[in-house]
Amino acid sequence: MDGPEPRCPSFSVDCPSRLLIDQIADKWSMMVLTVLDDGPMRFNQIKRHLEGVTQKALTQCLRRLERNGLVRREVATTGVLAVSYEITPLGRTLLPPFRALYAWTMAHLGEVETARGRFDARAA
Repeated sequence: MDGPEPRCPSFSVDCPSRLLIDQIADKWSMMVLTVLDDGPMRFNQIKRHLEGVTQKALTQCLRRLERNGLVRREVATTGVLAVSYEITPLGRTLLPPFRALYAWTMAHLGEVETARGRFDARAA
C-alpha cells in the first residue's frame, strides 16, 4: 500500500470503509467466501452449504462480492449454460480474519451465552 492509510474520523457516514465493512462482514458474505475456499461452485452447490439462505439473499450477496472483487462469476456456454463462482485472490485475503473470528466465537460462545442468560433474566 502506498502512503499512510486513509482515516475517517468517528466512522463518519461518508467514510467509504463503512459500506465495505457492511458488505464483507455480514453473515452470508463470510459464509460464502468460506464455502468457496474449497474451489469453484455453482449457485445451488453454495446454497446447499448455507442452511437458511434464500435464493434472493444469496443472489444479492454474490453480486456484492463480485462487485467488490472478492468473487469471480464465470459463465460456461458449453452446451448447457452453467454459472460458477470462485473466490478471487483478494477474497482469499479475508479468510484468515474470518477464521480468527470463528475461532474467537467458538472459544467464547459459552461466556457469551452466560452473559445473555444474565441479561435476559434481568430484563424479564
